[in-house]
Amino acid sequence: MSYFREPKDRLRDMVAAEVAAKPFSELTSITYDHEGSELAGHVLLDALEEEGFGLDDFDAVGALTAAAIPLACAMLHAAASRGQDLDAFVMDFVYPSIKGPSIKGKRVILLDAWLSEKSYVQTSSLVTLRHGNELSLDFSIVENEGASVAAVAALVGGVDSAQGERPVVHVVDTVTDAASDLPFVEVFHESDLRAEADSADSDDSADSDDQSTK
Repeated sequence: MSYFREPKDRLRDMVAAEVAAKPFSELTSITYDHEGSELAGHVLLDALEEEGFGLDDFDAVGALTAAAIPLACAMLHAAASRGQDLDAFVMDFVYPSIKGPSIKGKRVILLDAWLSEKSYVQTSSLVTLRHGNELSLDFSIVENEGASVAAVAALVGGVDSAQGERPVVHVVDTVTDAASDLPFVEVFHESDLRAEADSADSDDSADSDDQSTK
């Protein structure tokens, strides 16, 4: 039964089906689904921990876009189920600030649903990574709030790196012009998901051909 499969494997199937043949998706069919939301919250926490960011290493998670809001909430509840406190906040999409409890003095993870260097959709963080403006602004706002950014995370990522090196997101503080490379943690890489989808389509096509020759 699928219920007994590892949470990451179950979530992978859901995400792969959603991104197949799409240049971009906000993944809302997963993040607002009762099972998908629960899986995403725990799998994101696990992915961060595997990269050295356990729940003792950050205090809050911030949604960079509207698509990331349900993910931030899912992480908050997943942490609570593990007996850990985690706050969530949202970047204000109108006025340069945050919405949520104060993050002053806190270590935060910035979060998006799908964060890629090669996006065809003009939404905030994706444009940022390509042009180096908006994510830098988000970073600067968080720093101005008195918090420090530990890493950037995404359910689906497309930030490449040199072999053996952790992918990073380059940002520039819009106030001080100081440059920083933030660790980037992705649960699934978009190219891997597309390869799996292509393989599944090929298998389905082969099965169909076999059936037609019988």
